[in-house]
Parts: sequence; structure tokens; C-alpha cells
Amino acid sequence: MSSILKIVQPSGILDGVSSNKLRREVIDIVENGANIVLVDFQDVTFINSAALGALVSMLKLVRSAGAELFLCSLTEQVNIMFNLTKMNRVFKTFASRDEFEQKVRGEVRSQDSAV
Repeated sequence: MSSILKIVQPSGILDGVSSNKLRREVIDIVENGANIVLVDFQDVTFINSAALGALVSMLKLVRSAGAELFLCSLTEQVNIMFNLTKMNRVFKTFASRDEFEQKVRGEVRSQDSAV
């Protein structure tokens, strides 16, 4: 069975409300058959602790469904938050979509989505 990749690209401020919307979208994606989800943070300008909690919840739900969650293109502010909170040890992150493609993707059908 081939892998199905879905890419989600949130933008702006990722706080409690927007991260819960993102979490629901990712869960819907997995429930609809995607087994690899890539969240591209290149347009995220700020992330707070509520968003980090929602991301951890999202990761647990994705893993429990037998799927994988990857993050890429963390902006400077997001990267600082991930390092300070040690989330960089919890999530599989890549510098860019290109790096993700080279190291993980392989033969995966891509379907892009914007949040």
C-alpha cells in the first residue's frame, strides 16, 4: 500500500484557537486516509505555549492512528520556542520541504492544503 502525504501550511500567529483548528484539520486528514502529514511552518510568525500543547496533542493522535507527523520550515521564533521547550526532541523537523522530500518522502502522493 502506498503512502499518502498531506501538507498543511498554517500562517500568521499560532495560538490556542488557531492551533486547535490546525489540530482538527490534521486529525480529519488522517481519518481520511493520509498516513504522512507534513506541517510547513514557513508562514508562521509566532507560536505560544497553547499552540505547543495542541501540537503535542496532535502528535499523539496522529501516532495513535498509525500515521506520522513531520514539521518543516520552522521560522526563527518557532525554532526558538521549540528549543527552549525541548520540543525539538519530540517532533521530527526538517529545515525545508526539500530536505523532507530528500530524507523521507520517497514515493508519496502529495496533496497540498492551506490553513
